[in-house]
Amino acid sequence: MPNHSRVTRRLGLKAALAAAVTTPLSSTALPTSAASAGERPPRRQLRVMSFNLRFASTVEPNSWTVRRPVMRDLLRREAPHVLGTQEGIFSQLLDIDADLGPRYDWVGTGRLHGSRDESMAIFYDSHRLRPTEYDHFWLSDTPDVIGSNTWGAAFARMVTWVRFRDLADGGQEFYALNTHFDHVSQYARERSAALLAERIAGFDRALPVVVTGDFNVAAHKNPAYDTLLGAGLVDTWDTARERGDLYGTFHGYKPLTPNGDRIDWILTTPGVTAHRASINTFSADGQFPSDHLPVQASLSLE
Repeated sequence: MPNHSRVTRRLGLKAALAAAVTTPLSSTALPTSAASAGERPPRRQLRVMSFNLRFASTVEPNSWTVRRPVMRDLLRREAPHVLGTQEGIFSQLLDIDADLGPRYDWVGTGRLHGSRDESMAIFYDSHRLRPTEYDHFWLSDTPDVIGSNTWGAAFARMVTWVRFRDLADGGQEFYALNTHFDHVSQYARERSAALLAERIAGFDRALPVVVTGDFNVAAHKNPAYDTLLGAGLVDTWDTARERGDLYGTFHGYKPLTPNGDRIDWILTTPGVTAHRASINTFSADGQFPSDHLPVQASLSLE
């Protein structure tokens, strides 16, 4: 695991990320604040979303220019506290940052060295959450080597993670990890799941963990899923006290598939309570914001 050194002032993440176009972010610890005095306030649910954005293609009829207003409407309506995104390229992430407004910030970097390539960016509500640590690792035998790909995946794949303090939940801390497994190589997916489980095991085990991602395989139907659940994670879709309707989460701009495969998941450690899980089918005049449907969960930590 990387060495997390303290800094003495708050890092401006947006400025740092702009600089990271040429050099991805390194492991960083951010300053903490003292917990509020007095009794712990009532627990407030944490709204989490995982969303494969579909990279900002210019190809019609589903170009980013066409999709962006629909994406903006969906995200503003749902207002997730944590938004794990996949496939977003730098300019697209800047658009989303602008559309979400000043309340939000984000952590992310391109998956290749010195590129504006796809990112595993995590957006967060800065009025609710404060990052205290963050880092990235690559899904390969050399996870700390930027852009590495040793398992035959079609592209270099990676994980971005952030340790957050929940300002509305008595300073409760938790880890959020966001990833995108390979869409071609089953071997790469299985090795990716094992590495993800290994890295989670190296975190502070007293803290809850939330994992968002596009895993490119169906829940309950693949060894990569079995590995993550075997490592102790739980699927919020299964544990939620209430669920929305089930749809296949990849639709490719075609008619939705009721009871289809969930290849986008929100996983947590067992102590996290999932109050509701849903798959969001929002569209506007037949236009979807992405070729995936976002998955959402309302959680209580611990």
